[in-house]
Amino acid sequence: MTLSSSSGGPDAASARAAVVSVGARVRPRAWLHSQSSQRLAFGYLLLAPAVLYVLFLVGAPFLFSLWLALSDANVGEPVASFVGLENFRAALESDVFYIALRNSVLFTVVAAIFKGLLGTTLALLLLQPFKGKKIIRGLFVIPFTLPISISVLSWKWMYDSQFSVINWFLSRIGLIGSYGSADWPVWLGQPHLAIAACIIVNVWRTFPFSAIVLLAGFTSVPTEVLDAAKVDGCSFLQRFRHVVVPMIFPILLIGFLFDTVFTLSDLSIVYLLTQGGPANATKILPVLAYQVGIQSGALGRGAAISLFLFPLLLPLMILLLRNLKRREY
Repeated sequence: MTLSSSSGGPDAASARAAVVSVGARVRPRAWLHSQSSQRLAFGYLLLAPAVLYVLFLVGAPFLFSLWLALSDANVGEPVASFVGLENFRAALESDVFYIALRNSVLFTVVAAIFKGLLGTTLALLLLQPFKGKKIIRGLFVIPFTLPISISVLSWKWMYDSQFSVINWFLSRIGLIGSYGSADWPVWLGQPHLAIAACIIVNVWRTFPFSAIVLLAGFTSVPTEVLDAAKVDGCSFLQRFRHVVVPMIFPILLIGFLFDTVFTLSDLSIVYLLTQGGPANATKILPVLAYQVGIQSGALGRGAAISLFLFPLLLPLMILLLRNLKRREY
């Protein structure tokens, strides 16, 4: 009896064994948890410089422009007072604002359609085997790499009402009359032609970006998958629609998102070509914000007009990113 009580008996031995087994299970779990926490912290540490860079590059200017939009800041006045939503109300009461909003949507949608068609066609052509393919690829990237002022001023010369090389070519092939005739188009002086001219320059300059994005996506599709679809009797359009597009959809989505942001906020092309004219036919929101905020000196109202781009882009970005996340799951 005494020996059994001093040694703890069989019940004590089983209890000690249970404690040891529980400890053996807990220690690996705690070790794994600590390792995953360390990896997570290391990942956040690696992302920190990029996050800080974006916050300083995008977040700080956005907050500053928001403060300007809520104040009566003007050029030459060192002190600005808070006015609330007065600048936004003044913009919504302006007829020119609605013209600029309509032109911005028209400019973005039409340019996106043509850039998608031309970019897809160019990417499919560059996939074909032919001599000098690398040189041709480099030549097609030139419009996207040229300084924007040089390329736009070159197009402005080609659109000139007297020395237009475009009109000279059209008259040579018989589509329009000779110089001075009634059907001689004034590209930057007629409202419908002016907005078309701006869209053409935007498409010419940025559709190589769409082609590069699509080309990168096409080359990532395994050839075995395409060969299997071809053996199954799928035509080229069927392979493109049912095989290629679903596989590169995330790349298409991100490229479309970037292109939409660049097009909607494009100031240089329209301002250098027409400055928003004639008769506000090409005035888009970035041009109107620049003219009101910088040229007229009303920084608060200009910032308020520019911030109207944010609610235009935010729903589209949320919709596209949610769609992308849903496809990942």
